[in-house]
Order: sequence, then C-alpha cells, then structure tokens
Amino acid sequence: MTLISEYFFYFIRMANPYEKYLGKEDKLQHRIVQLLDYEFPHVIFTHPNNEGKRTPFERFKIKYLGVKAGVPDILIFNACSGFNGLAIELKVGYNKPTQSQARWIKQLNAVGWKAEVCRDYESAKDLIINYMNDVL
Repeated sequence: MTLISEYFFYFIRMANPYEKYLGKEDKLQHRIVQLLDYEFPHVIFTHPNNEGKRTPFERFKIKYLGVKAGVPDILIFNACSGFNGLAIELKVGYNKPTQSQARWIKQLNAVGWKAEVCRDYESAKDLIINYMNDVL
C-alpha cells in the first residue's frame, strides 16, 4: 500500500456525530473495507449485516428470510489462490469467535473457501493481499 493511501486511512476522515458509537471492531472493519475499495476495486465483497439490536418484528423477519447467525464479517466472492472465496471474522482484543462463528469458519473451509479469524489490521491486510495475489 502506498504512503498516500495509508495517510488517507488515518487522517482524512469526515466528522460524523455517530462515530463515537463505533467500537474497535467496527473501526477495524472500516479500515479493511477502505483497503478493499482503494487497493482492489474489482473485488466483489460484502459485510452481512446480521448483528445489532432489532425490534421483535425485525428479528422475526430476518430469521424468516434466512439470515444466519455467525456469518463472518467480510465475505470476498472472487475466487483466488485455489479457493472459492475468502471469509474473514474480525475479533479485537480477547474476544473469541462464538460457536456459530467457529462453525461457519469450519464449514466454509470444508467447501473450498479460505476462512480465518483476524485480530488486527495487519493480519487482515496480509491475508487479503496474499489471497488476491495467489500467494496462499
């Protein structure tokens, strides 16, 4: 990554009154999304929005529509490095994957995906760069 893009990630941000409600994991994920957007614009990826507080109706509806607990935080659908896709579960500090998250990681690995837990920006960045450059 270039020095300019690193500078951008750290220092050029628009003030947002909601930013104070973001946790460390949210901020880590945002940095990874920026990496993907700027360094790999051709990559097809998403974050499955399956966390957060919801009303009883919203909980009923997402379950009814098939939302599953434990899906990794970032899903990259481009096949690279001999894998069908890349799934990254983010954990900061002493947080550990839940049973459903561990199950998803195991199942995705079993069907030809590369699925891992990353605890910091550098490990996630290295994983993504190695994956996209067919180095894994």
